[in-house]
Amino acid sequence: MLTTILVLCLLGTAFGLLLGYAAQRFKVEGDPVVNEIDALLPQTQCGQCSYPGCRPYAEAMANEEADINQCPPGGEATINALADLLGREAKPLNPELAANQPDTDIKTVAVIDEQTCIGCTLCIQACPVDAILGASKQMHTVIAQECTGCDLCLPPCPVDCIDMVAIKTDLKTWKTTYPDQTSRQEWQRMAS
Repeated sequence: MLTTILVLCLLGTAFGLLLGYAAQRFKVEGDPVVNEIDALLPQTQCGQCSYPGCRPYAEAMANEEADINQCPPGGEATINALADLLGREAKPLNPELAANQPDTDIKTVAVIDEQTCIGCTLCIQACPVDAILGASKQMHTVIAQECTGCDLCLPPCPVDCIDMVAIKTDLKTWKTTYPDQTSRQEWQRMAS
């Protein structure tokens, strides 16, 4: 019995050391540009950019297969940050994607009518950021601080108990508006 335990411990240690060595020896380095682009994206994993998540979209931008104006949740601020990072010209959000956004300046969150909710969990499965809490055949609710307002929870709901509500502007949610690109270029022209 003691011999079996010792043999298993030695095998576990040997395989652990072998795996540790293999992890160090065959380590795959990621593209640092992709990591920087990915850090600028909102990480909603919503798929509104036509890519399955933020990381694949970042890889496509790094390979110049995708334009920088494909991220509706990120909005103009993300587009400007990506333009600065990649040395490209900032441009407005892709009109095809902007058409799906009612008003990109007004941030919204999902609110579930708990009296109508049947607990089907379809909205939980659709939420890319796990902002919806609940269990099967139980009431669901949304964590407002986690919700990105991507609207992906609306289509799967069979009883239409989810509404998108504008976030009330207060000191915690207020953000200054940035000047549009023409104003910024005009200011730079006057400054030089």
